[in-house]
Amino acid sequence: MSTFIGKYEAKADVKGRIFIPSVYRKLLPDGERERIVMHRDSENDCLILYPEHVWNHKVAQLKSTLDEWNPTDQLILMQFISAAEWLDIDAQGRVLIAKKHLQSIAVENQEILFVGMIDRFAVWGKTRFEQTLIPQTDFAKLLKEKMMKSTLKSEEKI
Repeated sequence: MSTFIGKYEAKADVKGRIFIPSVYRKLLPDGERERIVMHRDSENDCLILYPEHVWNHKVAQLKSTLDEWNPTDQLILMQFISAAEWLDIDAQGRVLIAKKHLQSIAVENQEILFVGMIDRFAVWGKTRFEQTLIPQTDFAKLLKEKMMKSTLKSEEKI
């Protein structure tokens, strides 16, 4: 499994083309280096870029929770899927992101930030990402709580 970690700064050109960090491109599986799936995050002002196999798994996961005969479930699936787009990766390792998408994530001065999320990565406006971060003391506390819960669950299984 690919492990997208870290954060990398980039700049969009006037057309909205952005170089995907080479460290991320190298992690894309063979056969999946020519295109990726972009989806607008439903909670944060960022775009999520998925390798195709990860996207397919997410869609299968969502579909398994839905009743295809339930009109609300149909709308959930349609709304989720319709917010996704294929992005072609050109020979130089760039993707073209429409200006409307860059505006929706508050990109200022063409400054982009790629942020690893283990099996996928996010594209943020650099300033917006910095504004969204949890303050360090709160982050440390929340992380500790999550890790303690994880440890307890692991111990219960033993």
